[in-house]
Amino acid sequence: MAVVPDNPSNRSVAAALLRDSGVVAYPTDTVYGLGAAVYDRQAVLTLFALKGRDRSQGVPVLIAAESQLAEVAAELPDAAHALAERFWPGALTLIVQRNPRLPSLVTGGAGTVAVRLPDHPCPQALVSALGAPITGTSANRHGGTEPTSAEEVQRQLGESLRLVLDGGPSAAAVPSTIVDVTAPMPRLVRAGAIGLEELRAVCGIAEPTLSSNPRPA
Repeated sequence: MAVVPDNPSNRSVAAALLRDSGVVAYPTDTVYGLGAAVYDRQAVLTLFALKGRDRSQGVPVLIAAESQLAEVAAELPDAAHALAERFWPGALTLIVQRNPRLPSLVTGGAGTVAVRLPDHPCPQALVSALGAPITGTSANRHGGTEPTSAEEVQRQLGESLRLVLDGGPSAAAVPSTIVDVTAPMPRLVRAGAIGLEELRAVCGIAEPTLSSNPRPA
């Protein structure tokens, strides 16, 4: 595993690895992410193997601009647009209906996908250079501590990764807030960096039900 500083030159190297079916780790505005090109089946399979994650559990997707949302989403209710306008780029993940063009492998076979526009130049640059969304799952072993440093990524994933972009300690030590906007009333799925009252200042948000099972990062 190569751990290198997060800078424009090394981002170019990371983008080249993504185009070559590679999997890389990178800093975000929340925790470190594990990236693979979402339309590259072999890369996504490698990612699942690296994390030790079951294929039935989908992974989040990162985009570089709100205009890319239509690439991964089929239907966008008004609440999705309102929340995205307020909190993107930022630490909000939206669960939306999956665009049929998005491989079902990415979503674990589900008809929905979790998508985010992060407020960090590194993942934005990787998506822009690749010309397609990348996975935004946390760069850890499945069930492990969500990493807030390159050292923690290295500790959990060892030499399995081809490249880790080291952007220093994460600015936020908590993951993104997840909201499901596929129901008539948007529902909080996972509490995170954005609080419930902040969300409710934009639109009605239902609290998680006792049976809610947040999709792991």
